[in-house]
Parts: sequence; C-alpha cells; structure tokens
Amino acid sequence: MSVWAEVIGQQPVVELLQSAALAARGDGRGMSHAWLLSGPPGSGRSTAARAFAAALECQDPQPGCGLCQTCRTVLAGSHADVSMLRTEASVITVAEVRALVALAQRRPSIGRWRVIIVEDADRLNDSSGNALLKALEEPTARTVWLLCAPSAQDVLITIRSRSRQLSLRTPAPDDVARLLVQRDGVDPTMASFAARAAQSHVGMARRLATDEQARIRRRTVVQMPGAMRSVGEAVLQAAQLLTVATEEAEAASAERDERERAQLLRALGADATSRTQPPHVRSQLAELDKNHKRRAKRLVVDMLDRSLVDLLSVYRDVLVWHVDPGAELINAETRADVQRLAATLSPEQALQRMQVVRDTRARLGTNAAPLLALEAMALALRADC
Repeated sequence: MSVWAEVIGQQPVVELLQSAALAARGDGRGMSHAWLLSGPPGSGRSTAARAFAAALECQDPQPGCGLCQTCRTVLAGSHADVSMLRTEASVITVAEVRALVALAQRRPSIGRWRVIIVEDADRLNDSSGNALLKALEEPTARTVWLLCAPSAQDVLITIRSRSRQLSLRTPAPDDVARLLVQRDGVDPTMASFAARAAQSHVGMARRLATDEQARIRRRTVVQMPGAMRSVGEAVLQAAQLLTVATEEAEAASAERDERERAQLLRALGADATSRTQPPHVRSQLAELDKNHKRRAKRLVVDMLDRSLVDLLSVYRDVLVWHVDPGAELINAETRADVQRLAATLSPEQALQRMQVVRDTRARLGTNAAPLLALEAMALALRADC
C-alpha cells in the first residue's frame, strides 16, 4: 500500500508532493528546503507530511511505495533521519527549536535527506520563530523542513515567506468513511455516521467509530441547546461539559503517562518497584510529572474545543433546516431535536449563538478559566434569551 493511501481527498497536493519526491532524487536540485502544509483540523496535514518524508527516503524507483523497510520505518516514527516535533503546550519553546536547528546541521546518516517535521507550527512565538528563521534563511544541504499549521496566516510571516506553501482541504465524508472501513475494519453504517458527525475530521471520526464513550460524550454535547432553559440549567450544563472533557482527557492520557514513566525508569536503570528513588531519579520524575500536568491541561482545552465544534454543528443544522427542511444534517440522528430548536430560534438567533460559541473557543485558546468561559457561554445560549 502506498504511503499516500491515508492522505485522502487531497489529490492535487499528493501529485505535487510525488513530483517533488521524484525531483529530489539525485543531486536534489529543484527541491524546496522548507514546506508549509496548512489545512483545517482533520484534513491530514501531519499525515501528508509523514507520507512525504517517507517518499523522500524511499528506496523504491517510485517514491513512496509503502512496502520497503524505509517507508515502514518512517511511517512508524523510527527512522534515524526523520524527526518530528509535537508539543502539548500552548507554545513551542526556543530550547525545542534550537535542538532541531542543531540536528538540521548534520548530514543524513542512512537516508537521502534529513527531514524535520514540526506539527502545529502556529505555536511558534517570536522567540522560537526567530530561532528557526536562521535555519530557513541559510538551509543546510540535504535537510528538509516540513511545517504544519491550520492556516498559513497563523504562522509567523517571516517563516511562511521562506517556505513553499501547500493548502489541504477538508475531505468528503464518503472518503473518510471509506478509509475507516478499509483501514480499521469499521462497519460501513458506523463509518458513515462517524465521518458525518466528525465533519470529516479523520482522527475524530476514527475515535467516534471505535470508542463508545466518545459517542456518548458527543451525544451529551449536541443535546445541550435544548436542555438550557433556565439559569440553573445553563450553569449545570457548563459544569457537565467541563467534567466530561476532563474525564476524557484523563482517560486518554493515563496510559501514556504510565508508559512514559516506566520508560524513564528503565532508561535510568531504576527499580520501578522501589518506594524510594535516588535524587537524580527523583528530579527526572519530578520534571516528567510537570510535563504531564502541562500536557493534561492542554488536553482538557483541546477536548473542550472539540465539544464546542460539535455544539456549533447543532446551530449550523438549525440554519440548514430553515433554508431546506429536507437537507442532510450533520446531526441527522437528532433531527427531531434540531426541528424543535429551529422552531424557537430564528436564523438570526442561530447565527448569534454560533458567534457566542466561536468567541468561547477563542477565549479558551487564550488560557481563560474554562468553567467561567463555559458558564458565560451557556447563559448566552439559553433558549429563552
């Protein structure tokens, strides 16, 4: 299977990257040293970056075969010449970027190129962006930077002006459903529901299709608009939304945290069963715990943001129903609830509520207190407002 198999609905981008991988053979002339892949959440920008990295390193005459050892190693994240920076924090730090810049100075050890992938390049601030800028202005031979971001405008202008930009689009729900069936063995009916409910976000569609708790969480969120008729109900719904997001974040990170702790103890040669650890081990564990708490906080915000996207889909369906009551809805399984809500909200009121949700997403992105932001939103969304 080709490395491009999971880059769905992006044929123009795939063709361009395939051509670039072919051009990169030999002396590398015509190969851009920095790429900026942008696209909405779920469009597969990180997947496309990994596929491109595999194609650059591939040993097959047709780059990106997906079958050779090199392709499999890159996609598994264990190739010596392909590095990826992903962060759970709100910003990418200067220290993280400087480590990558130092790595970029080295020639590839076993492959044709040294490839460095930076997920969420929009989280580069002025300091870390300036640290990266030098590497982009004076590129090292045989090094390629692949930057990913939701939008090119979210990236520092000094960075994006020195990168070749590619825009990915949201794939069609049918394409996402087909991928779930072929790759994950999901039932076609469930796959169609998940693709539609996730609004073509590939990762979220897979989660909805395979995790019943995720489906329960989403059902709770889309039922919120009809359950907020009084101030008390609105406050309770806001608290429940935060509780659900926190519980899901903890469930998603608990296993990974434990695994990382065990790996650290093993790397330090420490006894995991010992109640007391040497000072140097305790300091490392304390730093790891600090990182886990920082990641957990970010994960809660991410879960809340996803819930707010689901909430937006309800008011979007209300607008669609006003225009064409027979049109397909994102929340087709709760069509009756959408109809009842549309009977109480005019199109203008639905638009106002959509703006309230968007404003709340923006506040959560600026480290506002989650519960206060959600309570203010819930009060503004009450059916009697």
